[in-house]
Amino acid sequence: MSVEKRVIKKYPNRRLYDTATSCYITLVDVKQLVLDNIDIQIVDAKGGEDITRSVLLQVIMEEEAGGMPMFSYDVLTQIIRFYGNAMQGVMGNYLDKNMQLFAEMQGRLQTQAKSVMTGENPMLSNANLWGDFMKFQGPGMQSMMNNYLESSTSMFVDMQQQLQDRARHLFTGMGMPGYGKEGSVLSEDELQPTDPPASKEPPEPEVAVSKPAPRRRATKG
Repeated sequence: MSVEKRVIKKYPNRRLYDTATSCYITLVDVKQLVLDNIDIQIVDAKGGEDITRSVLLQVIMEEEAGGMPMFSYDVLTQIIRFYGNAMQGVMGNYLDKNMQLFAEMQGRLQTQAKSVMTGENPMLSNANLWGDFMKFQGPGMQSMMNNYLESSTSMFVDMQQQLQDRARHLFTGMGMPGYGKEGSVLSEDELQPTDPPASKEPPEPEVAVSKPAPRRRATKG
């Protein structure tokens, strides 16, 4: 049974209209809906196009502009390099699965920590005190998330390089055009056919010129 999503309409004036509450909302409200685990769908009010991803990216951009960005320069540049790459689809699935695993791990850690802390200290059973405790743990969790993203992306880049190296050696052994003797990719100039060497014409044979025999001088009788 599919869960019905909460529809939000975006008008040409860039205002967001929540159809569930019949009021206009901001990107901060969109973020809160995501934090509350409410499935949303944002559509263009004029054309009906689904623009959920673009609006969520705006939310991420605002969060990244804050004091504690999640994506480092290296992670962003590596992700950009995968656009248009043959591994783009694989990279998307890789990040998706890793984010799901990290979210599940984070949920288990929070559940275990809450059960332990509330069991040993009854004062932490208060919801407000527990919320303050989790806010204090936020920077540590975000730092761990940063390291997780960087290591995951770097590991995927290394895996891609290994696959390229193996393919290069395989194509070299098969004698595929475009690869050098040691698996190096040939340049465009090297792939151009070379003109055959100009044939040298044999030298013309020398014609021997016969010299006239010298005249004998007449002797006096």
